[in-house]
Amino acid sequence: MKKLTVVFAIALVLALVPMTGMAAGGPKVELQQANIDLNNHAAIQRGAKLFVNYCMGCHSKQYVRYKLLTEVGLSEDDIKDNLIFTDRKVGDLMTIAMPEEDAAKWFGAAPPDLTLTARIKSGGEDWIYSFLKSFYTDPSRPLGVNNTVFANVGMPHVLYELQGIQDPVYKYEAHHDGHAVASFDTEAAAAAYVAEQGEGYRMERVVERLELVKPGSMTPAEYDQVARDLATYLTYVSEPMKLERQRMGIWVMLFLAVFTVIAYFMKKEWWKDVH
Repeated sequence: MKKLTVVFAIALVLALVPMTGMAAGGPKVELQQANIDLNNHAAIQRGAKLFVNYCMGCHSKQYVRYKLLTEVGLSEDDIKDNLIFTDRKVGDLMTIAMPEEDAAKWFGAAPPDLTLTARIKSGGEDWIYSFLKSFYTDPSRPLGVNNTVFANVGMPHVLYELQGIQDPVYKYEAHHDGHAVASFDTEAAAAAYVAEQGEGYRMERVVERLELVKPGSMTPAEYDQVARDLATYLTYVSEPMKLERQRMGIWVMLFLAVFTVIAYFMKKEWWKDVH
């Protein structure tokens, strides 16, 4: 029965140790930290207002009802007056009128529903926050913009009037066997290095940083708050019970810890005559 005790101990350790290593590989780009607070109802409310004004023309939240926002301090009248611009009711789902077939023709692919974005994207709220800040001009793209977090994104930068316009500053890397082995400021220098090294080497242009070349109506700090509020709202609606689940999880872990101790002493009492 010693094995039983070992099993209990292992189970407790696995339950208490954060599973940070589960995201194998992680995101391919370095994400900025959103540092959101799901207890900040004002941020969720601001994010909801931004979403219905700037995002909901194309992106639905078909698994969320407007009424969910009564859980973060808004009354039904607040929702009607500030977040619903059609004849929808507070109890309705947050769907849109744009047909998927038309959207696919206009954008190349139908804009996705955003209900679960914070849960399905590696990085969650950090991915959303970084994505909203990472648009840059790219004349080669159909809509004239690209994104360092979501390469070759098919949507326009709908918040450019707030953030402004960013240009990319490129660097040129020499790659060999899938790894960057050298970095250069100019394309000519990188090309010369690759040619000198010979077969198996290739040059790749990457965005080193973004430069704000035309300011928007907001300062960078104000736009950061916009991105953070949207990330907060999208994270909240993706799992409204997250905070409650976390609070409950603490009690579950405490129960398992106490139960493990009780089970250990019960085992000793039951098997004392056997040993």
